[in-house]
Amino acid sequence: MYIALSILHVFIAAGLILIVLLQSGKGADIGAAFGGGSSQTVFGGRGAATFLSKATTVLAVLFMVMSVALTLLASQRDGTTVVPADRPTPASSAPPAPAPSAPATPPPAPGK
Repeated sequence: MYIALSILHVFIAAGLILIVLLQSGKGADIGAAFGGGSSQTVFGGRGAATFLSKATTVLAVLFMVMSVALTLLASQRDGTTVVPADRPTPASSAPPAPAPSAPATPPPAPGK
């Protein structure tokens, strides 16, 4: 069930992205703000809700509800993991000690 809801969630997210990208921005008619039209607001009137704006609202609500539902389902899962329990633990996170160096001996004196 969790996997099916996750797949549906991905499709809702993709649909929401596509619908938002298909819409024209409210700033497209910014010329109206500078006397180019009879607008009473900065970015023009809101106008009637189009099909794309209604679909955006529906998909956004579905996306939020699915997000909350998936969060609740994930918190109630049995905590399975892909990492096995008997995996070896790392020895230490400290860097390895430097190798011992040979003691410095003076070179032999000439003639001896």
